[in-house]
Amino acid sequence: MAQASFFESTSQYNRRKRKSALFGFVCAAAMALVLAVLILLLYILVRDGVSRVNLSFFTNFTSRIPENAGIKASLFGTLWIIGVASLFAVPIGIASAIYLEEYSRGRNRFVDFVKLNIANLAGVPSIVYGLLGLALFVRWMSLDRSILSGGLTMGLLILPVVIIVSQESLRAVPRSFREGAYALGATQWQVIAKQVLPNALPGILTGIILAVSRAIGETAPLIAIGAVSYIAEVPSGVRDRFTVLPIQIFDWTSRPQQGFHEAAAAGIVVLLGVLVSFNLVAILIRYRQRKRLGR
Repeated sequence: MAQASFFESTSQYNRRKRKSALFGFVCAAAMALVLAVLILLLYILVRDGVSRVNLSFFTNFTSRIPENAGIKASLFGTLWIIGVASLFAVPIGIASAIYLEEYSRGRNRFVDFVKLNIANLAGVPSIVYGLLGLALFVRWMSLDRSILSGGLTMGLLILPVVIIVSQESLRAVPRSFREGAYALGATQWQVIAKQVLPNALPGILTGIILAVSRAIGETAPLIAIGAVSYIAEVPSGVRDRFTVLPIQIFDWTSRPQQGFHEAAAAGIVVLLGVLVSFNLVAILIRYRQRKRLGR
């Protein structure tokens, strides 16, 4: 009887082991498939567009002649839009997260209602933010179809993401850090500024970079507020008209000439380079912050 029970237990263990190995194989295959698709896409983009990534591509404006088309206006427009959106969303998002996590004590129906709606706003389609920006900034506030309207619209788009990620980063700071600071006589603001925020900063930076990365690739909200694909000058202020890299790339891909398709591939390569640069900056800041904290 004992021997039969032993063989039965061994058989069950072997089945569980085979299932575990099969699950690991499926996960590895899924990861390999994703990597293969990513590598294939990068290869196609680099093959078609790397020859166009030169100095003239950065210094020329868009043109009806494919060989002369450049991204000067759209690249500067993208940087303007991201700058305005970040200046709007990051301080408000972090301040909101600090209030929701540090100052709103206990169960509060209003705070719970706000948190629920912030989570819902993070999943709203981007075109809805474009329509909101058109109604609020372009028409009601009379900001016209300018960089300021586009930046504020993109700021609304990334604001819920910044708040949610900042909340999670603040929540991840051990409670003992706060209690130790309070025990030494620190005020609530001193605890937040000297203990909570420095330890939560790496996670907050990660969320900001993810939010900005989403904003860089969005097209629908900016089209909704009236961004155009042809701009023959570099924006000099927040009230100027603008275009951005995704809109310029979309315009080039819709044209039949092969030269414009190559320019679109080159624009995507540049856009990926901007994203990678932002991520490298975030990684560097996170590394220096963790090193300063002794992690």
